[in-house]
Amino acid sequence: MTSNPIEKYFPSLTARQIQQFNSLPGLYEFWNNQINVISRKDIEQLFERHVLHSLGIAKVISFLPGEKVLDVGTGGGFPGIPLAILFPNTQFHLVDSIGKKIKVVQEVAKALGLKNITATHQRAEEITDNFDFVISRAVTRLKEFYPWVKGKFNAQSKNVMPNGILYLKGGDLADEIKESGLKVKQYYLKDYFEEEFFETKQVVYIAC
Repeated sequence: MTSNPIEKYFPSLTARQIQQFNSLPGLYEFWNNQINVISRKDIEQLFERHVLHSLGIAKVISFLPGEKVLDVGTGGGFPGIPLAILFPNTQFHLVDSIGKKIKVVQEVAKALGLKNITATHQRAEEITDNFDFVISRAVTRLKEFYPWVKGKFNAQSKNVMPNGILYLKGGDLADEIKESGLKVKQYYLKDYFEEEFFETKQVVYIAC
């Protein structure tokens, strides 16, 4: 297991948050042996490829107390769980269409004592609540993703960044963005993290 780079990039963590982040490898190794949610190769790089990658969103925005965030296609809990640790007063709703993945999310959140997570076995289209932000990690192309969550945003924005989508993507997105017809802003994670893994990774922001 690689060393934990989280404290290097987020030096203001509380002792409880450090403990929660340090608990993640053991929890995911345990659950991954029962329900495969992360590739074996990636389990070895959990902090970099999953936890720190998820926290790339936190380099773009600081979620506020009381804000509601929807994590679509969360898989094993990314980016939702790392962000819920970092922002304990923000409410996160994690959804996935695969029930066994949500079981892992629920068990990990319970073991960490995270009270700000709700995890449900649902498709994004079935969600009826409204949110301040929608987060996700490369679930599908922007053109397909946007209709799933369109209309699920609170009208009033509380944050310095207007309510919208924060989508973790990688590679050259020029064609995908053009195809979507959406107005996006791109934040490159290599500007925040020095690891080679982040060279082509970015957060795509779409105001809604």
